[in-house]
Amino acid sequence: MKLIKTFGLMIFFYSCHAQSDSSKLLLNKDDNSLLWQVSGNGLKQPSYLFGTFHLMCKNDIHFSNQLTTAVNRAEKVYMEIDMDDPETILGGMMLMTMKDGKTLQQLYSEADYKKIRQYFTDSLKTPLPFIARIKPFFLEALLYPKMMPCKLISGVEEELMKVAKTQKKEIKGLETMEFQAAVFDSIPYEEQAKELLQSIDSMASNKKSFDTMMQVYKNQQINEIENLFSKSESGMENHQDLLLNNRNKNWLAQLKSIMKTNPVFVAVGAGHLVGKQGLIALLRKEGYMVQPLLNQ
Repeated sequence: MKLIKTFGLMIFFYSCHAQSDSSKLLLNKDDNSLLWQVSGNGLKQPSYLFGTFHLMCKNDIHFSNQLTTAVNRAEKVYMEIDMDDPETILGGMMLMTMKDGKTLQQLYSEADYKKIRQYFTDSLKTPLPFIARIKPFFLEALLYPKMMPCKLISGVEEELMKVAKTQKKEIKGLETMEFQAAVFDSIPYEEQAKELLQSIDSMASNKKSFDTMMQVYKNQQINEIENLFSKSESGMENHQDLLLNNRNKNWLAQLKSIMKTNPVFVAVGAGHLVGKQGLIALLRKEGYMVQPLLNQ
């Protein structure tokens, strides 16, 4: 975006922010936005839906005035889990281990286990014995910093929590860590292990894919986010119902009740917004008006 246009928008938004907080938020000219307003269908006040990216360069995380206004208008902020609860996070770490004493070494051939051990020890500086019982899908998260062009890394949810706390908003979770751990337990560990090894073997191509996804997210190209998910070769496509669709339906059932009482700001992974079974489509199917908001 050109500097003059950016500067003009900043002046306009600050002017809007100085006005009454009851003023209407500006709609986006098309669907390319990560911030959506949910209204109608008996709601007394609008609620808001925002697509996040779980891990990215901290300097790339910026929130628009319209987004902070939307958070301010909400009574509570809902995320996938309650990230503001220390007990939730500590309990989640215990749930990351595989059941029945299973270890990584049992999931690989001798040669493949040696490759895994060498990568974690040499490239990630993480001795494998310390993580030998962690579910392979969780271990994949340790690979992401290697795909990123920065050292200072954060998550959109983490930065959003700072905004919510500044505005003294209560943070809630749509799921528990126990539920999320059970989701990963339902995917065979052998399959997870195969996917982890493939990710390590394909780091160069994965980095390119990650760069593309990051650029698409920063440009808020929501239709392209859907295309990237449908073309994914991460192994996740075999578990779309488990990892995305079924969870979206569960969240929809909760939101229908939650939004009746008070306006809320809902921040979940951007992949949960898109597609025929994404939250935007599901909410519209239920009769809500779901509109993209300007989020520059």
